[in-house]
Amino acid sequence: MNIALSLAIAYLLGSIPFAYIIGKLSGLDVRKVGDRNVGTFNIFRHAGLIAGIATLIADVGKGALAIVIANALSGHELVVFGAGVAAVIGHNWPVFLHFRGGRGLAVVIGALLALLPIEMLIAAAIGIAVLVVTRNSVWFGVALFIPLVLLCWLFGEPVSLLIYSAALPCLAGFTHWLTTRHLSSEAQKESVSFWVARKQGRGQ
Repeated sequence: MNIALSLAIAYLLGSIPFAYIIGKLSGLDVRKVGDRNVGTFNIFRHAGLIAGIATLIADVGKGALAIVIANALSGHELVVFGAGVAAVIGHNWPVFLHFRGGRGLAVVIGALLALLPIEMLIAAAIGIAVLVVTRNSVWFGVALFIPLVLLCWLFGEPVSLLIYSAALPCLAGFTHWLTTRHLSSEAQKESVSFWVARKQGRGQ
C-alpha cells in the first residue's frame, strides 16, 4: 500500500505544472512560446528572471518533496528511487496538461538534492558556472551531473546511489531528445539556450 501511495503521490506532485501556472500569472502560455516546453528554462527565456527563479524553486521543490514523502511512507531504497522517477515522469507527462509537460531537469535536481545534498550543492556550483559562461542548458546538465557521479564516488556513497545519480538524469536527457528531434535547427538552438532576447514579444 505504501509503495503504491508513495509512487502515486510522487507522480501527482511531478504533474503540478508550475511553469504553466507561473507563465499564466506572467501573462503567457508557456506551451505556445519558444520551444513550447513546460519547464524552467522556457520560463526564464520568455517570462523573465523572477518568474524563472520561482519556477526553478517550485520544480526543484516537488522533486525533493517526492523523495522526502516516499522516505517517510516507506523508507525502502527502491521505493524512494522509484518516487524520484515517478516525479520526473509526472513532470514530463503530466496528467493535468494532457500528458505534455517539460523535460524534468529541475525535478531531477530536486530529487538528487534530497538524496545527496552536499554532492549536489557542489555539482550545482560547477553547473551554474558553466551555464553563466555558455548559456547552454545541455552543457549545464553535463557540467552538473558528470561531476555529481564523481563526487558520489569520492564521498564514498553507496553504489546504488552512484548508479541512481547517473541514471535519473538520463530520463531528462531522453525527454529532451524526444521533444526536440523534430524541431527546426533554429528552434533546437533556442531549446538549449538559457536566455533568448524576446524580440517578438510574449505569446508569439
